[in-house]
Amino acid sequence: MAVGCWLLAVGCWQKYLYHVPPQPCLGSDQEYIAEKYNKPGNVYLGVVHRLDRPTTGLVIFAKTSKALPRLNKLFVDKEAQKTYWAIVKNEPPKTSDTLIHWLKKNPKTNKSVAHIKEVTDSKKAILHYQVLKKLNNYFLLEVNLETGRHHQIRSQLANIGCPIKGDLKYGFDRSNPDASIHLHARHIHFLHPVTNAIIDIIAPLPDDAIWNAC
Repeated sequence: MAVGCWLLAVGCWQKYLYHVPPQPCLGSDQEYIAEKYNKPGNVYLGVVHRLDRPTTGLVIFAKTSKALPRLNKLFVDKEAQKTYWAIVKNEPPKTSDTLIHWLKKNPKTNKSVAHIKEVTDSKKAILHYQVLKKLNNYFLLEVNLETGRHHQIRSQLANIGCPIKGDLKYGFDRSNPDASIHLHARHIHFLHPVTNAIIDIIAPLPDDAIWNAC
């Protein structure tokens, strides 16, 4: 954990879910703050952004109710830069590219389908990827988002024939033993909303054979 006066950055693995409501692992983080800073009573933690259940990596929390709306605004205004690493099954068509699709969410299946052209009730989705490394049977990609759509990285990479390892929902042929997928929120960069100090945080990779080869 990386801690400041306003915010807490936590590296999370698949068993934790930071969505709404953000309950499953807040308790341990609150206990950490209470113990480290000798804070009596209830400890405040506000979730600044979401991390879907199968995904690992960084999540930012606000440590005060005053900090939460300011940190939220950074992410809403796209002033916070988030970088993801993904391990995919097939080699992408290009070593680097910008993908533009229109995503349509199906609430019944909790899945977003990527379309090449706009369709009814779809939302435009843009991401940039770069191939960082060829592994034995997979490829490591770095992904940066321009938009933040439901399952965007998973859906768009699947559309170009590169499903993420372990992601049965989007076309990978088998699940990972722990039900995770190999999509990791690797890096977050932003300016502190009060001090303007540069906040630059990298999340360690999960400990498994494939991530260890990266």
